[in-house]
Formats: sequence, C-alpha cells, structure tokens
Amino acid sequence: MAIKSFHPPQRILMGPGPSDVSPRVLGAMARPTLGHLDPVFVAMMDEMKELLKYAFQTKNELTMPVSAPGSAGMETCFVNLVEPGDKVIVCQNGVFGGRMKENVERCGGVAVMVQDEWGRAVDPQKVEDALKANPDTKVVAFVHAETSTGAQSDAKTLVALAHKYNCLAIVDAVTSLGGTPVKVDEWDIDAIYSGTQKCLSCTPGLSPVSFNARAQEKIKNRKTKVQSWFMDLNLVMGYWGAATKRAYHHTAPINALYGLHEALVMLQEEGLENSWARHQKNHLALRAGLEAMGLKFVVPEAERLPQLNAITIPDGVDDGAVRTALLNDYQLEIGAGLGVMAGKVWRFGLMGYASNPRNVLVCLGALDDVLGRAKAPIQRGVAVAAAQKVLAG
Repeated sequence: MAIKSFHPPQRILMGPGPSDVSPRVLGAMARPTLGHLDPVFVAMMDEMKELLKYAFQTKNELTMPVSAPGSAGMETCFVNLVEPGDKVIVCQNGVFGGRMKENVERCGGVAVMVQDEWGRAVDPQKVEDALKANPDTKVVAFVHAETSTGAQSDAKTLVALAHKYNCLAIVDAVTSLGGTPVKVDEWDIDAIYSGTQKCLSCTPGLSPVSFNARAQEKIKNRKTKVQSWFMDLNLVMGYWGAATKRAYHHTAPINALYGLHEALVMLQEEGLENSWARHQKNHLALRAGLEAMGLKFVVPEAERLPQLNAITIPDGVDDGAVRTALLNDYQLEIGAGLGVMAGKVWRFGLMGYASNPRNVLVCLGALDDVLGRAKAPIQRGVAVAAAQKVLAG
C-alpha cells in the first residue's frame, strides 16, 4: 500500500504531558538546519545556557539540555553522581520515585526507600529518620512535582536535610520547571533535571539539567568510570562547555534545540513570576469548576501542584469511556491514573501554553457534557460559570 504524509489532528492536550506546543515554537523548529558545530549554532547554544539558567534561577555553568527526554535527564544525574556501593535515600510518593530507585540500582548503588502515600508530599521527618539510620548515605533523591499524583514536595527543606547529613541532593523538576517556583541557587540544589514538554511549552525530546560546584567536584573525582558513555558529563562538556572551540561529542538535535530556545525566550518575555501566577490562576479556575460539579481532588490543597490536577473518578463511571468520549467528541486529551491509581483518578494538566482560560472553560464544558451523558453523580451546568467567576476576579 502507498503510505502518505502523516497529518495529525489538532488536539487540546490537557493530560500529564506532552502539553500544547506554542505555534512560535513549532515555527522555530521549521527553520533551516545548521551543522552542530556551525559558529552560529554554537552562539545559540551559549544563549540557550543563559536562558536555562534563568528558568532554573541559577548561576551554575554546568546548565544545559540533554539531547533526550526527561528520563535521560534523570539518568544523567544518577550515572554521574552514583558509584557502585553508594547508598542513596530515594523518596517515593508516586511512580517516578520508583524510577529513581531503578537508576540507583543500575548504577550499582544501594537504594534506601522512604515511602509516602501516593497523593501526599514527601514527609521530611521520614527522610531525616532515614538519614540518621543510614549515616553512610551519599545522595538524597526526590521528585519535586510528582506527575503521577499532582503532589508537590518541599524541595528547599529536603535539600537542606540532605546537606545537614553531608549528602548531595538530586531533584526531579520535570513537571515543576516554569510552572511553579524552582530556585536552584536559593535552595542550594546540587543536581536537577526537567523536561521540555510540560510547563516550557515545547515538544518532548530534550531534558534541561543543572549541576552545582559540589556535584561537579563529585563527578571529577569519581573512582570509577561513568557507566554511560553518552551521558558522561566529563565528555559532554567538551561540546556544551565554556570553551570557544567545541569538541564533537554527538550530533545535537538541531531543530529541537531551536524550539527550546524559542520556548525559553517566550518564558523570559512573560517573566518567571508571571508564568507561575498564570499557572496558579488557571488552576484555581479549573478547581472551582471541578468542585462545583462535585468532583474531589486527590491531593490536599497545601500539597497540590497547580499544573497537574488529579481528580477522583466518581463511583460507577467508566474511566476509559469518558476519556475516549472527550478525545473523540472534543479533541481533548486528559490523563489516566498510573500505578496504584490506575482506574481511580483522572489527571488534568494545565501546563505551559496549554495553561490558558480557554482550555479551562472548554475542558469543563466538555466534561459536564460527557459525564452528564454517562449519568455520573455530578452537578450539571454549573462548572463553567464557577470557573468564569474566578477568571474574572
């Protein structure tokens, strides 16, 4: 058969990511491809590093995008900072803490798990108890914004605890960067990774990372080789480093980097604080509409992530049927539950370019219709007005 060009439908992406991509970013990615060592492209790389420093709120020189998705940013942190035999305290309050454990073990490290209920923030007291019980711990790792549940943990407090017991801190900021405060220097974070497809309004496929001087010292003084050639920062920095002459390491994803550059320019134009405030306001509008319907949030308000809203599925409602109807009838994607929350929750993303009043109102109207047809136990016809009241305020 003759396969023709692929033309995807226009969706509204309000799941856990990827989120809607700005037309400016898509336009930037269509610009002419340059060589990855072209002086003009190298100059753009330097701008990219400065823009990422702004997004992360850091002066760390070792700040750059890994040429692969957020999972590779995670792996870059672990393979460079964990050596065989190293003990690592891993906080798990959702799916992605479990992935950190996998990384520790594949590096030959020993993972000491601190477990919290899914849908709750990491408990600092449990972390301190684990540090006291394991005085030979080298690293503390936790997820700042747990995408599987919508819970946000207190990164500043957890990093301070790690340092109190002479440990490095590795932080997952995949869903928080650009959407809620992430302050690498103020919080003294040693290593942090994120993704481009959430609150940065970009396409998937790149992972911003940043390492402070303490982390770099650990990397330079390893007793063993980094187990991944591709992610060995001692090699990667020959390409992304400060030297005027860049050494070839790998062929960078040129056009994807154009997209990230444009996304970060947009973040700079809006201003970080304004981006945080926009995500919060749209969350409050969505919350008002969902609660007016009678739907319940999974995460307590004080621990809730504005850009990822986990909602308990009402009794008797078919999870898959509702998501399918939203996709087919409204071109609207929302997320299913993961792990222990599969079939129990829906996840509504309000991230980056997708975090706007129109999406909030379209989503609430569509949900009102689909749940009404499903005879769900909700209050009908009130959600959109409740959200509009918040947006008008």
